[in-house]
Amino acid sequence: MAGQGTIGLEILDQLPNVDAVVIPIGGGGLIAGISTAIKARKPDTLIIGVESEMCPSFNEAQIKGKPVVVPTGRSLADGLAVPQVGIHSFSNATNKIDRMVIVKEDSIALAILTLVEKEKSVVEGAGAVSMAAILSGQLDLLKGKRVVLVVSGGNIDTTVLSRALHKGMAMDGRLLKVGVVVDDRPGCIAELCQVFSQLQVNMRHLMHERAWVKADVFSVKV
Repeated sequence: MAGQGTIGLEILDQLPNVDAVVIPIGGGGLIAGISTAIKARKPDTLIIGVESEMCPSFNEAQIKGKPVVVPTGRSLADGLAVPQVGIHSFSNATNKIDRMVIVKEDSIALAILTLVEKEKSVVEGAGAVSMAAILSGQLDLLKGKRVVLVVSGGNIDTTVLSRALHKGMAMDGRLLKVGVVVDDRPGCIAELCQVFSQLQVNMRHLMHERAWVKADVFSVKV
């Protein structure tokens, strides 16, 4: 915990007037160390913890008043999937955290995409949850304030990264899935593509479905 607390000291050295620090929570050691250091030197700084909805073990511990085992699910933030927070981490951090935020998987994917595009940083899901908390709109109280997001970890599989980027683009409204039933005749799909072209839409995939179309047998769903 002492080693992780040096992050808090560095934050205060570089931004002495920081208003809030947003920190990912897994086992609790990171937020315990950072919050202890920051609250000791600048107690009015808001400490905000963030967990994935697939493993909100710290939030559940606060509700129950002690660390408890929670079920975990598959998550982009697999580095935070700790079913029970550490006893010492919990006891040190729980009274120093001003607010807890739980983020959804879609928000984590959008955060990974945003960090790649805006910051040119490849960040794993566990490190991106602090950005996800902002993007999800749960921390509007921080607008106009000096905020530090702790973005920790870049250990993300390339396949998972690709999926996260596509999911993030879908969340951002930049990828859409459209189903259209048209006549199954030569040139009809070309006409449909022309419509999309006029709308300046780029088509990534095109699939045909005939067997399960509810219209007549002379139609195709694309």
